Amino acid sequence: MNFARDLIGAELDLFEKEFRNATKASNPLLERIMRFIVRRKGKGLRPMYVFLCARMAGGVQPATYRAASLIELLHTATLVHDDVVDDALQRRGFFSINALWKNKIAVLVGDYLLSKGLLLSIDNGDFRILQITSRAVREMSEGELLQMEKARKLDISETVYFDIIRAKTASLLASACAAGAWSACEDETTTEIFRKFGEAVGIAFQIKDDLFDYGADSVGKPTGIDIREKKMTLPLIYTLQQADRETRRHIIYDVRNRNTNKDAVAGIIQQVIDTGGIEYARQKMYAYRDEALALLQAFPADDSRRALEELVNYAIDRKY
Repeated sequence: MNFARDLIGAELDLFEKEFRNATKASNPLLERIMRFIVRRKGKGLRPMYVFLCARMAGGVQPATYRAASLIELLHTATLVHDDVVDDALQRRGFFSINALWKNKIAVLVGDYLLSKGLLLSIDNGDFRILQITSRAVREMSEGELLQMEKARKLDISETVYFDIIRAKTASLLASACAAGAWSACEDETTTEIFRKFGEAVGIAFQIKDDLFDYGADSVGKPTGIDIREKKMTLPLIYTLQQADRETRRHIIYDVRNRNTNKDAVAGIIQQVIDTGGIEYARQKMYAYRDEALALLQAFPADDSRRALEELVNYAIDRKY
């Protein structure tokens, strides 16, 4: 990822300044929370995709910086709201907004971030970019609700699983790539190529997260967090598809009723490993990686493409 960061270092530095300006607030409490958020935000992968896709589609424009800020504002807003929904007290090793300022303030902070993103686009006439990102927010909500609905019955098929992660996880990265491309060229065909590219990377990224729960390709031991939260991820779904009726019944019973029992969780993880669920998920991840890389072949093999290829490989090679 170092090559990509070095290539667009100047753009990222300017983006950071503009993002800080975009989050400023006149209310003292809100301004204090905004500073807390800015200091503790993540790696900035989505803005990197915005800028690199814009470079490949025609060149970074003023609208590209606004697109990157919009994506980061929306992403941050969804994280704040997710922590409320999940009653999570930590985010990236620090206390979450709801842990420090309680749920009511956290919900309002998320709403504030959403409104800042909307106004940033509307005030500058970036209506197509706003449309692209608004669809992603809708899909993320639909994906989350679908997952919650299916979690009650533990009946998620592989098809439904991909519907969920395509909406819940991949849609925002797809919109980042599409928004970056549109900001540079305003061409629907090119924008759609980059949307599909981002979606494929996002799906591969989520499968990698699924594999971490089983200790695959990561440092450390399996965590079993997804099992304890009754999340039906791809390795487990494949295992249930391959299991006989009695084994399937036993696994589902343990996920539903013994998901906090360490021995039961360890037994499920071992069953997934023995059945080939890890390898199956890994091959699916590689397939989506290859799909993303293939979409880039339509563009010149320059530094921007090389940087994007580096980010694609980072998505599946990362250790955390």
